[in-house]
Amino acid sequence: MFRGGCISAPDFNASAWCSNKLVGAKFFGQGYEAAHGGAVGANDSRSPLDTIGHGTHTASTAAGSAVANASLFGYVQGTAVGIAPGSRIAVYKACWGAWVCMASDVLMAAVRKGIVVVASAGNDGPTDSTVINVAPWILTVGASTINRQFAANVILGDGETFNGSSLYAGTLLSSLKIPLVYGGNVGSNVCEAGKLSSLSVIGKIVVCDYGVNTVPAKAEAVKLAGDARAILINRKVGGNHTLAFAYTYPATEVPFDAGEKIKNYISTNKFPNTRIVFLGTVIGRTPPSPMMTPFSSRGPNLLAPEILKPDVTAPGVNILAAWTDVTSPSGLDSEKFSITTVTSVSCAHVSGIAAMLRQAHPEWSPAVIKSALITTAYNVDNAGSIFKDASTGKAGTHPRRSFEGPVMWIPTVPGLDPGLVYDAGTDSYIYFLCALGYTADQIAVLTRDGSVTNCSMWLGSVGDHDYPGFSVPLSSGGGNVTQRRTVRNVGSSAVATYTASVTSPAGVLVALDPPTLLQRDAADAGVRGFTFSPQQGNVTVGKYSFGSIVWSDGKHMVASPIAVIWPVASAVAAM
Repeated sequence: MFRGGCISAPDFNASAWCSNKLVGAKFFGQGYEAAHGGAVGANDSRSPLDTIGHGTHTASTAAGSAVANASLFGYVQGTAVGIAPGSRIAVYKACWGAWVCMASDVLMAAVRKGIVVVASAGNDGPTDSTVINVAPWILTVGASTINRQFAANVILGDGETFNGSSLYAGTLLSSLKIPLVYGGNVGSNVCEAGKLSSLSVIGKIVVCDYGVNTVPAKAEAVKLAGDARAILINRKVGGNHTLAFAYTYPATEVPFDAGEKIKNYISTNKFPNTRIVFLGTVIGRTPPSPMMTPFSSRGPNLLAPEILKPDVTAPGVNILAAWTDVTSPSGLDSEKFSITTVTSVSCAHVSGIAAMLRQAHPEWSPAVIKSALITTAYNVDNAGSIFKDASTGKAGTHPRRSFEGPVMWIPTVPGLDPGLVYDAGTDSYIYFLCALGYTADQIAVLTRDGSVTNCSMWLGSVGDHDYPGFSVPLSSGGGNVTQRRTVRNVGSSAVATYTASVTSPAGVLVALDPPTLLQRDAADAGVRGFTFSPQQGNVTVGKYSFGSIVWSDGKHMVASPIAVIWPVASAVAAM
């Protein structure tokens, strides 16, 4: 039962704003103030009030009620509704200033109370080991694309066309092509404010490289320099993926390769010219979706390599949801909604789904809910192929996606009846910390219940934590690695026999003990051993190799990804 409430402050009238929908609203600034030696900034509000928009957007994505005629500048016109619209919302503000969030109170205690903790994987992809929120009691979510784009294409004077993205909704440009210049030739290749030559850019379209300043700041700098338009080039690792921003002046973002071709066109033509065509909201199967976004952070997990992260991915691109009245996504005053691309949005999707699973199965622990989502996640795009990485345009190294997270797409009907689950409670997490080498005093800081942990009672390894995925760091010595798991049956079949199907990672043999399970009921659980053996021979692998284990009773498919992390000396050929 929820026992929270709302706190009033000069900027937040709890009696007016809290309701049967918003049942809790509090703020926590002590950690920020202690770390920064003073109160929150003057531009923020020491109250539950969202002054940025991020919290409003994510809360409404997870559990917002239906609102008709929602849009941003006419984009995505229609009814906006959250994933779990029947849910109530309790919001707790812990981020201040320029996205400074203190994690002091986001601890294991929530899991002890039966709360499913869902968190973003981070936005620092596609570099390896950038994933955050890697504790095993957290459901860590990456971001994938959807089948919606906001097309704003560039057509050069020679007719060559490049796809771009934009949320510009001002006066449409004429069909006439206008002069095109490169920012590097007129003062600043990245289009920094105050560095562009007004005489050289006035009335033209300016091409800007990625880096130094934000993409919207580049467009604003071009506008201020000479009433000009902008073509903004995405970073190279972005592949063919582009981001749509709410511009107040005509601008579009194009992929890196397209930008290089546009710059080459400028350098090889005496009078280069172009036009930008804004096509609005485009829904279709090209490119296929979902794709893994370039910005979504990747594994492996640096703090505990045996815990496979991220757990899942979900929609995190071009998502319309509510926005705060305090600020605006474009600098104007009229928007009640915004369109956002970030892993926090995909996290909100999964949070809503977890709430619905909690409603359907109130007896399930947070770990069971997480297991149900991970093991029933699917990995096929709308073209029927294994979904791709937008940064490379290629399919993943293995269907289960490994260090990016398997796609978890709504609706998740299989998650209601997952069959087998990997469960874990507070004691499991304490033993996990023991295996990592935490002392009793350090563990007490996390548990906050006055208990004293005796780690000598735990004889297992970090890899023996009952997790729905397998991450297997191999040693340079080439020995076998065995990890143990306990599974139990929560499926609709009270008695079921499950048989394992293994897709072994390249260079590794996977053996199960036993390979077949007879599960009678939810209480029928036992320890299963999974042994990973490096194979002799010249098997090319690289830094990682991937596979999967799928348990099936003929009705349920319980899929767990496997990621093998090879030692540096073995990164070319398996031992």
